[in-house]
Amino acid sequence: MTNSFTAIDFETAINHHICSVGIVTVENGVIIDEFHALIKPPNNQYNWHNIQVHGITERDTQNVAHFNVIYPEIKKRLFGKTIVAHNESFDRTVLYKTMSDYGIDYQDLNIAIKWECTLKIYKAKGYKPAKLDACCKIHNIQLKHHEALSDARACAKLFLIAQGDN
Repeated sequence: MTNSFTAIDFETAINHHICSVGIVTVENGVIIDEFHALIKPPNNQYNWHNIQVHGITERDTQNVAHFNVIYPEIKKRLFGKTIVAHNESFDRTVLYKTMSDYGIDYQDLNIAIKWECTLKIYKAKGYKPAKLDACCKIHNIQLKHHEALSDARACAKLFLIAQGDN
């Protein structure tokens, strides 16, 4: 385990198409950088169910950049780091597929194939449920659930707490 890592969360518009990213960089157990961006999904299309979850709509992203324009900021924060997400298989797959859509090689990031996963960590600790909002409630972590930066920040705090338990 490490106390220097990057926590990430994506919100999606439809399928794996990203509409929001939150990234929190932690060095020596301290949050040193936070990044959030709205991202225009392909054709600015949304699934109504996803809108119900995160509240981001076509209006919010009609005048923002596509993923390929935001990617340098994402890469700067992820390159060579230990990556943490609350449901890593979801966030990792979303990033991988989106990069592929834009012709960007995932290996460009120089990160592990599988990331650290606070959902799995807290499930292994016996938390039921181990969803992000439930874990945050137990640990008194402020959360605006399904807001990418808030989710990434909460994930980072949960990962630090879990490391302190070891």
